[in-house]
Amino acid sequence: MIGPIQAFAGKFGGEINLDAASVVKEGIRYYCVDESLRQTSKRDFFYAGSYLGKVKDGRFFPAFGLLKRMTEGTAARVIVDAKTEWLFVCGRDIFSRGIVKATGPLRKGGYVLVLNKYSECLGFGRLLQNVDSKKDNVVVVKNVLDVGDFLRRER
Repeated sequence: MIGPIQAFAGKFGGEINLDAASVVKEGIRYYCVDESLRQTSKRDFFYAGSYLGKVKDGRFFPAFGLLKRMTEGTAARVIVDAKTEWLFVCGRDIFSRGIVKATGPLRKGGYVLVLNKYSECLGFGRLLQNVDSKKDNVVVVKNVLDVGDFLRRER
């Protein structure tokens, strides 16, 4: 049942600290539900616990609750400066000059979590270049999903 979530986390070169027994699938959506809530809720529910994401057309679409859990593990990540943080939340890609620190298994073509200086997860992107690239006008991380996405969809 936890297979799509583990496969998604594996794209970041790390593992997710998630108890498989606490994951509940309802339709196409996955939730992390603690034991006491599982015992009291009926099987057919609309929302319970922490939303982790959904599978649609064979692809897993993560929720920010899952991305936040992934920051607690060994997933690849970049920490960005304040200006880059704002641009990323507005849907922009990341250039090397905006990256303050990078950790984890960073590989070109892989995925990275994007965090601000407070270690808050802003979203994730795909690594297009080496993080230590000295080219200022080349995109290093292509924005895939950011916290501003919800607001932009409201137009």
